[in-house]
Amino acid sequence: MFSSLHLSHLSRRLGVLGVCAALLLPVAPAQAQLNSNRLPNLGDGADVPLGVERRLGESIAREIYRDPDYLDDPVLGDYVQSIWQILLASARQRGELTPELEQQFAWEVSLIRDRSINAFALPGGYLGVHLGLISAVSSADELASVLAHELSHVTQRHIARMIAQQGKQGPMVMAAMILGMLAASRTMNASSMSAANAVMVGGQAAAIQSQLNFSRDMEREADRVGYGVMTEAGYEPQGFVTMFEKLQQAARLNDNGSFPYLRSHPMTTERISDAQARQQLLPTRAAVVTTATHAMMSTRAQVLAKPGVDVLRSIASSAHATNLAQQSKPKQAGILYGATLAEMQQRNFVGARQHLARLHNLGGLDLTAIRAVRLLTAELALMAGEASQAVAMLEPKATVIASHDRATHMLLARSRVGTQKPEQGKTAASELSWWLNQHPRDASAWLLQASAYELQGDALRAIRAQAEARAMELDYGAAVDRFKAAQTLAHQMASEGKLDRVGHMEASIIDARLRELERLRREQALERGIN
Repeated sequence: MFSSLHLSHLSRRLGVLGVCAALLLPVAPAQAQLNSNRLPNLGDGADVPLGVERRLGESIAREIYRDPDYLDDPVLGDYVQSIWQILLASARQRGELTPELEQQFAWEVSLIRDRSINAFALPGGYLGVHLGLISAVSSADELASVLAHELSHVTQRHIARMIAQQGKQGPMVMAAMILGMLAASRTMNASSMSAANAVMVGGQAAAIQSQLNFSRDMEREADRVGYGVMTEAGYEPQGFVTMFEKLQQAARLNDNGSFPYLRSHPMTTERISDAQARQQLLPTRAAVVTTATHAMMSTRAQVLAKPGVDVLRSIASSAHATNLAQQSKPKQAGILYGATLAEMQQRNFVGARQHLARLHNLGGLDLTAIRAVRLLTAELALMAGEASQAVAMLEPKATVIASHDRATHMLLARSRVGTQKPEQGKTAASELSWWLNQHPRDASAWLLQASAYELQGDALRAIRAQAEARAMELDYGAAVDRFKAAQTLAHQMASEGKLDRVGHMEASIIDARLRELERLRREQALERGIN
């Protein structure tokens, strides 16, 4: 049912649910010990079990993972995570994020290749951020304000309460309704509207859609709690105000569909005034500033959103502006970084290297920004067919790789595989095994490991890694198919005497995982009402 909708219909058309698809997210039941700074909430949404919400979110997230607009860019992902994890820690410290809720939900943030300014959350702790939002905000503080607001819709159980108001719908029926509303909530042409209506379930969808907008009380509560989470996390409160003002100005000038956040979260004067009033109660703090890292990640988001050749050329040409040297250092870093990446996208590697050389010579960058430049340098080498050079830049003897530095781990593995040397494939597989032991739900890492095993000629473990990737994307049917293929190969190898001790261990794992995935697939079928 869901495969007819692309994410351009799921997420780009997020008006009613938009950032506000966070409406459908849950939070924990009663919270035992609350911080003294925690104000009463509007209700705990305990009528909706956490497990039901998680399964509902998985059914929707599965469709998102399949869509071409879904983007796994480790560099941008690490940047968003650097903010998101700090906000989660703040919410945990304040008592907003309970252990039960944290354990039950996925808390996965996905990037959506969409130029509109939006973010959203789904049941079960699956969240999404449009590249348009990252490219539009002026600082990490502004991005944190949006994420904190969304997090607070979750922790205050606004989503669970909204679901409870609709009655006891089956998870798959509710998922279909949500997908339909995601598709229909922005202006669409006739064919798109037909597709959306086909996904929605009868007249119930219209009734639910009309009630899924956040109430004013919920908006105020999310503002209040989100403001506290953000400021106690160390982000500047001015970021909350400037983000509101930016969105209000966009609404006043021209909301042409690029600001779904405006319809799902109306930027009222009252809400801006409340934020300004809260800011005045706090001690004087530093003004919001754009760091070099944020400037580079903002232009990265702009380039990766596939804006078209004309825009890419414009981004690249901005590096030749006569007044570039008069700009602030972060601004220069962002422009040169964007110009390098834009030229790379056009496969103009000569021009990309020229811009990159100027970026290297800029100087005065902090360690986080230097890491971003190093990753871009390795990306350029890999894209230009110089995988061995990329490996030399990234491998541990050249630089210290932090355990949480997913971008470096993933790019190094891609570069090792890109050399097409079996010994590099073996090293990549070993390094990825360590990473997957810490992060078993990383589908992209599983796929990379499959490529590393293929490079070594290890077909059995390659197929198993492919199966694990499909499982992490919640596509249990595809995962079962790949595990069965691995099982068949293992039996064949055993009959031919080609299965060594390690192979027998791998075959045992495959058998166990196949049984588990078949069980999960049956549960999915039951939820869909399939015999």
